[in-house]
Amino acid sequence: MTETLLCRLDDIPNPGSRLCDFGEGGWPAEGFVVRKGEEVYAYVNVCPHAGHALDWRPDGFLTRDRSMIMCSAHGAVFEIETGLCVAGPCPGKSLRRVPVRVADGRVLVRPAGQTLDQARSRSS
Repeated sequence: MTETLLCRLDDIPNPGSRLCDFGEGGWPAEGFVVRKGEEVYAYVNVCPHAGHALDWRPDGFLTRDRSMIMCSAHGAVFEIETGLCVAGPCPGKSLRRVPVRVADGRVLVRPAGQTLDQARSRSS
């Protein structure tokens, strides 16, 4: 299984977010990445509350202060690091996380079912 380049780390504001296409077939078609320092988190672009896309404008997934992810439809608020809803209509539910990693300034997505250890061993 090979990894797919989503974007360069420098393409994502710090802190900030960006809409991404994770692939085809069994993969979620649309998602987003959030950068916080040198860390990147990725999620499917679907709110667990009502199934709406989260973004309120292109690449707009974060609260005004950029500290949390926020759904544009009903105001659900999620932790960046975990995707857990902490406020709004679906507390305790989570966004669906997508496995990504940063290597040499590139944000890479791993195929479904591939663990971080498997991805690291293939890139070494």
